[in-house]
Amino acid sequence: MGLIQIELFATLDLVGQAPGGPDEDPEGFPYGGWQAPLLNEVTGAQILAAYEGTDALLLGRRTYDLFASYWPQQKEGEIAELFNRVPKYVASRGTPDLPWAGSTLLGPDLAGAVRAVRDRHRNVKVVGSLNLVQTLLREKLFDRLDLWVHPIVLGVGKKVFDDGAVPTNLTLLEPPVAGAQGTVYLRYGLAEGTPRTGDMSLPDRGLGHDDDAR
Repeated sequence: MGLIQIELFATLDLVGQAPGGPDEDPEGFPYGGWQAPLLNEVTGAQILAAYEGTDALLLGRRTYDLFASYWPQQKEGEIAELFNRVPKYVASRGTPDLPWAGSTLLGPDLAGAVRAVRDRHRNVKVVGSLNLVQTLLREKLFDRLDLWVHPIVLGVGKKVFDDGAVPTNLTLLEPPVAGAQGTVYLRYGLAEGTPRTGDMSLPDRGLGHDDDAR
């Protein structure tokens, strides 16, 4: 079984909408392209490294349409080569045309289709696709969550965890990495169980002394 890896760019208030450009998802959102001023060579190299080993893309319909209109025309660069080479799996409620070579429409049983994709590949990357991401979060159909948190607050826009969050434990897989401009890269893995609660007024915070409570 492979890994479903979610790759997300977000602001400090966890807005994930349209980081790449003003035409990406403009409906009611005036800050399309907010990520561009915060990118530099170091961050770009870190993002490229995060795609190492990717052998399939899992995309929502809106992100697919955006990518399909751009990447097939790009012939140079490691990301262009990767995106054009690997299979693309598309989640959609409709039956859209999928003109990008290597594209497959997932069936109506999204959970079953995603599990089948995970069984078929080693490293499946979910890019953008906030509606799909929220479904994967809600169903816990992911293995890793890579979150790039940028040092700006927008106050408006679609958020990463708006409607797709359920109580979930995560494990930090490696130390956070901060760029010179303040962007922080966080890589989490899905962990078992759900968050616990305690009581700060008690000597042991109400957690007991077992290893899991420390």
